[in-house]
Amino acid sequence: MNHALTAVVLALVLWLPQADGAKRKTYSNILTPIRNPRPILADYPQYVAPILEETHYESPPLVQDPQATLDVRAWRFSYNARGIIEIPNRLNGSHTAVVCVHPWGVDDGQGWKTPEPAGVAFGCTPTKNAGIRKHAEEIINPLLKRLRPHVNTVLFSLPRDSDAARLKAYRSINHNPSDSERAVGKREMYRQLAAFDYTGNPVPPALDLSADFPVVDYFRQFPGIDASDHYNRIGFWQLPIPVIDTIDVHPDDIVFYDNQGYPALRDHLKKQGIRHILMVGYATDMCICSTTAGYENLRQDFNVFLVGDATQATLPANKTAAHATNQSLSYAALNLLITQVSWIKSPRRVARNTPR
Repeated sequence: MNHALTAVVLALVLWLPQADGAKRKTYSNILTPIRNPRPILADYPQYVAPILEETHYESPPLVQDPQATLDVRAWRFSYNARGIIEIPNRLNGSHTAVVCVHPWGVDDGQGWKTPEPAGVAFGCTPTKNAGIRKHAEEIINPLLKRLRPHVNTVLFSLPRDSDAARLKAYRSINHNPSDSERAVGKREMYRQLAAFDYTGNPVPPALDLSADFPVVDYFRQFPGIDASDHYNRIGFWQLPIPVIDTIDVHPDDIVFYDNQGYPALRDHLKKQGIRHILMVGYATDMCICSTTAGYENLRQDFNVFLVGDATQATLPANKTAAHATNQSLSYAALNLLITQVSWIKSPRRVARNTPR
């Protein structure tokens, strides 16, 4: 591809009407080279290592809603185009939901704790959980506060089923508790969490290994992560997992439980008129991908924008998730639009006619 060209036309994609009568349009996939492109995701390098790619293009707007209230610039990577493609978008906030995937409240003072001496949950050590808690406080919570007035729905996803305590403590797709119910539910949740014995077993002091294949036996008996009852104690995973304490849950926010299934989530969002998803949360390489409210499900039915610096990947063998998150987002960008906190602008924040 000749990068000296001021405009590179890869294709004119004609979307023909379908039998269901859905509206279609012709999108001109014109790629215009961006000279001296800036690093992407460079605002919070302590949480995400910046995306550095020498070739960037800009293509025409992809989402252009009438009565748009949010500007959301996004990017993806294409091996075929040989670079990053940046795309401006204009979203109607009344058709937009913010989905926060798996903000587990562990080691945050609400009562749910990592079992000691060797249990694992969420970031898998108390130290790593403290880093995630700080990220939620500094990045996700301010973003949610800023976006709530401009979007239809803020939804949190959590594991398992809607147990009795959390059903009262949080609004769900089936129940909107009163203020008194919320107070009772939170007391029940905190009581259950405080009553549990968080003592598990230590790592094994000795292993019985094969003389010929010791490595095989070593990892079979002592894997890198084991969240079973042996280390976490029976009943740990049945406790009511709260939303992390550094994220403020508004009374109108929804908590959705994974075991309710994707069809229930999809149908609820469709009923609310949702077409666009701004996705944040944990973990970029696992839960955000493949849990019920992950993008592998949602991108089938909605326009999904993953807010890269409002996520954190798992971080084994590292003090921070910066490079792991960079890599997870880079891989996701092959088939997903990635945005960032500073690229999501409400009308009062949109600088008109200002060069990027």
